[in-house]
Amino acid sequence: MGKNTDSNGYTIIFATVMVLIVGSLLAFLASSLKGKISENKRIEKQQNILYAMGINENDESSVVFVAKANVESEFSTYITKQIVIEGKKVTEDENAYLIDIKKEAASAKNPSYVRKLPLFIGNKEGKDYYIVPVRGKGLWDAIWGYVALDNQLVIQGVYFDHAGETPGLGSNIKERFFMDDFIGEHIMDGDVFKGVAVAKGNADPKNMRKDDFAVDAIAGATITGDGLSAMLRKDLKMYVPYFKTLKQ
Repeated sequence: MGKNTDSNGYTIIFATVMVLIVGSLLAFLASSLKGKISENKRIEKQQNILYAMGINENDESSVVFVAKANVESEFSTYITKQIVIEGKKVTEDENAYLIDIKKEAASAKNPSYVRKLPLFIGNKEGKDYYIVPVRGKGLWDAIWGYVALDNQLVIQGVYFDHAGETPGLGSNIKERFFMDDFIGEHIMDGDVFKGVAVAKGNADPKNMRKDDFAVDAIAGATITGDGLSAMLRKDLKMYVPYFKTLKQ
């Protein structure tokens, strides 16, 4: 007597077995690829940090990172120190770039938690760079990046990325024509923190003024621009107390 494959019981058993098989396969793949995924994330972070301080392979208009094969040696060459700021405590940590700033922000919602702030100090052609990681919210999902400052707190370069901003609009925060506008912008007015805003109609479409604390917005991406402005204001401000100690 053949099996009744049309019965509800058979359907349930078949579905359960398939779920178990597929689940086991996915768990195996996730486990076997975990090391590779972690390595790719490490490489990507190092490429982004280096990009912000101007270590890249850009042509005239495109974003081109340091090649994966070279990123580890370039990172160790140009990043001279990694530190972690915890309130008034500052410690060196060669793995500071692995700190998850999203998790740190979530933990900091507890008033008793002292947030860990990673900072990367680099040197290129005798000039010091201070690279700050930033993370915020765009129109649809997370946005993040790195901002490289000199010892006068003038921006020397940035790198931005996103999880799901609108193609051709908010997604353009990671394009050269937008990111390059930040180079030379000030974030301080004397001893007062100002940050840099993404502003519509700031009467400086070619971004010639570098002391107005603003860059021109991307057309059609107002909410993404507002989120990026808030991200820079929120995250850069946390590092200002440390930066002020450098001038003492």
